[in-house]
Amino acid sequence: MAEMIISDSLEVAQGRNPHLKAYLDRYRANTQRTPTFIPVPDNSLRDLASIDIIYPVGDPIFIHINLDEFGEKTYTPIEPNLTDEEDHFMDEVLNLILAVAADYPPPENDEVLESNLDEIYKKKVSLGTANKIKGTSATVTPELNSRLLYNLKKNVMGLGPIEPLIMDSNIEDISGIGAFDIFIVHKIFGTLRTRITFGNNDKLSLYSKRLSERVGRPVSDKTPIVDATLPDGSRLSIVYSSDVSARGPSFTIRKFADIPISMVQLVKYNTLSAEEAAYLWLALEYGQSIFVCGETASGKTTVINAMIPFIRPESKIFSAEDTPEIRAPQPAWQQLVTRERGAEDSRVTLYDLLRTALRSRPNYIIVGEIRGAEGAMAFQAMQTGHPVLSTFHASSVKKMIQRFTGTPINIPVTFMDNLNIALIQQAVYVNGRFLRRTTSINEIEGYFEELGGVSTKQVFQWDPTTDQHVFRGLNNSYILEKRIAQTAGMRDPKAIYDELFKRTRIIEGLIRKNVNSYYDVFNITKTFYIKGEGAISALYG
Repeated sequence: MAEMIISDSLEVAQGRNPHLKAYLDRYRANTQRTPTFIPVPDNSLRDLASIDIIYPVGDPIFIHINLDEFGEKTYTPIEPNLTDEEDHFMDEVLNLILAVAADYPPPENDEVLESNLDEIYKKKVSLGTANKIKGTSATVTPELNSRLLYNLKKNVMGLGPIEPLIMDSNIEDISGIGAFDIFIVHKIFGTLRTRITFGNNDKLSLYSKRLSERVGRPVSDKTPIVDATLPDGSRLSIVYSSDVSARGPSFTIRKFADIPISMVQLVKYNTLSAEEAAYLWLALEYGQSIFVCGETASGKTTVINAMIPFIRPESKIFSAEDTPEIRAPQPAWQQLVTRERGAEDSRVTLYDLLRTALRSRPNYIIVGEIRGAEGAMAFQAMQTGHPVLSTFHASSVKKMIQRFTGTPINIPVTFMDNLNIALIQQAVYVNGRFLRRTTSINEIEGYFEELGGVSTKQVFQWDPTTDQHVFRGLNNSYILEKRIAQTAGMRDPKAIYDELFKRTRIIEGLIRKNVNSYYDVFNITKTFYIKGEGAISALYG
């Protein structure tokens, strides 16, 4: 919707965007300061004691992050806004456009919708000396024309007041709690309050209703809570009724990236170490089942997506999810999604999808998140030789086992050894910074009656005092020595560590060579599998 031109200097940006110049003039007059223009914000900004920056999202949207009167970081979108009077005029123009839009066939995509909107706008709106509605057409002043068209598109094609947040790739999460409290989780600055408001809860209620209708999951007083997926794949949750949400309607959007973060990027962020990444690479190559466990927003799905390129490129993969977030670069990937609405006999659950996947003989099954009965089906899949990847809400291996063996999943404890590896992912604070870390990787050795439970071994552990990942399983890994080395036909099980360190060097080499995009990492691992180590040796030599 916005013209994706990224300015590389404040002077150029102001020249193209009069609303930015007007904003800066007001800001300088009030503070006697000029914000620092940052073309592309990065993690180096995290450590600044004071922050006052502007960065572009794509013309005409800019973001200002500075300290408010209480010293808290605040997020302000800068865009061509309308006055209340102009906003009312826009509603009248929109009615003229909608009256004609019915004559057009339903648009196949956003590009067609935007083209139709531009065409109808030119037919119905002409330049004039005043902003007026004349019968079935309108005149608009040159000064308002571009701002009016931008805001029309923002409301018709985009998500209205929060469109700048959707456009900002630095944002992970958006939360609206009533009409005046809109918060974000920023990849660099953490949780920030925005200066966006909806005016009052009635307007927010109307906005929530329209938004839910656009995604085909309308909210109402009868159905006040709705979970849905936005067209870009982001998760949307709406709580509509004020008797359910005491501070007024609320919504949460967990943004979705079209291209996932790669394992190499996660190692660069120190989410996990190169050795841990190499360990997961070997585990996935040799068909081990891995569950990524942690609390909400700890980065579980991010880690799962980052691992998938390590699966052999010729593998047949099935993913089953409530909300489509898994991305697999392998060509033989079938993405299955539940259908929760409609008559009882037309609904499709995760359990149904997993049962279907088992009939298709996949090399890997990926479950977006295990919560209930599908957990039993996932363990049945592992028992029949199908490796499974999944996420699960549990903060430790002990709690994971307790939840799987308790209601409502009720897996017999003796079945737990069908799972090979449990990775614990957590959101942590290090030196006042919000970070995501793989705090441990644990091997499931098996159920032992004499122990009265499941034996597990921690092979990697994160040290919070040094922010380092410690390899505790060196020369003592059950999965590496007893399962992978034997499957690989190694006479000396200890030789598997040489293979582990070889892949560690490859990952470290990718970091040094700045080869870190998701599909680049997949292509490197694909080359490794097909042509051998020699084909990529230059990367880590």
